[in-house]
Amino acid sequence: MRWFRAGLFVVPSLFALVISLAAQAQDLPQRKELKRVDLSGAPGMEVVSSISEFKPGDVLPRHLHHGIETGYVVQGAMVQTPGQAPMMLATGAPILNLRDVPHGGFKVIGPGSLILYTAHIVDKGKPLYDWVK
Repeated sequence: MRWFRAGLFVVPSLFALVISLAAQAQDLPQRKELKRVDLSGAPGMEVVSSISEFKPGDVLPRHLHHGIETGYVVQGAMVQTPGQAPMMLATGAPILNLRDVPHGGFKVIGPGSLILYTAHIVDKGKPLYDWVK
């Protein structure tokens, strides 16, 4: 009977660990989450703030969000989308990406790191982003 009671604790704990690791596996190592809170007055929505640093050579894969992404470029850098000329993401430039609209898909080419502050207003319980091919 003891093994049964122990199993009642261990199985849910292992399940929670697996779900947590799966959520982290889809995240980018360059993104550091600062805060996550429920959006008051909007059940099922949350606000997630993050800071991301992409060094020269890093790629921000093409992705979309289940909600709105806003923010600004803290430190600008040149980026390049495959088949396109390099372009500057300037320091202080605003960021605004609408729900389910693919964006990103570029490589940072420098000269320094690209640093972004972002705030996402997204569906709670869904991944922060999904990859787009």
